[in-house]
Amino acid sequence: MNSILKRRSIRQYTDEFVSDKHVKKILEAAMSAPSARNARPWQFIVVRDKSTLKKLSETHINASMVKNANLAIVVCGDLSKQSHKDYWVLDCSAATENILIEVEELGLGAVWVAVYPREERIKHVRKVFDLPVDIVPLCIIPIGYPAETPEPRSIRGEPKNRYDELKVHIEKW
Repeated sequence: MNSILKRRSIRQYTDEFVSDKHVKKILEAAMSAPSARNARPWQFIVVRDKSTLKKLSETHINASMVKNANLAIVVCGDLSKQSHKDYWVLDCSAATENILIEVEELGLGAVWVAVYPREERIKHVRKVFDLPVDIVPLCIIPIGYPAETPEPRSIRGEPKNRYDELKVHIEKW
């Protein structure tokens, strides 16, 4: 639970290089996510090229930090591999969460930048990579060594658990 509770959205990064070894570990974590009927309909685009990162930062106003990251991973769904219509979104979201947790484990920082379901964002990312019709971008995850330390969600120095008893319903609503 420690990495889950410590994880914060990081939008500012140093220039320090993120090793290929770390990238592989991050992708291993992503591909260890559960998926419906074990379809694993995910595809990942690893981006280090600064001109491509800049183009991705223009996806929408809240993607501006992408250009300053050391790298980004674009999580995509492969519609030809999904087990049921639109299940790719669930499966790729699970992979994305695993990426965010592994990034925290490695002492790196990242943030989930939404692309899907906004059509204008999807079109932009499709154009940047000339994606095949069956490949749909879910999100962009800029990754790097943190150049910021957001206030932790904490109680007495310990990461705050967001558990809320009011959101739990036993056997009935």
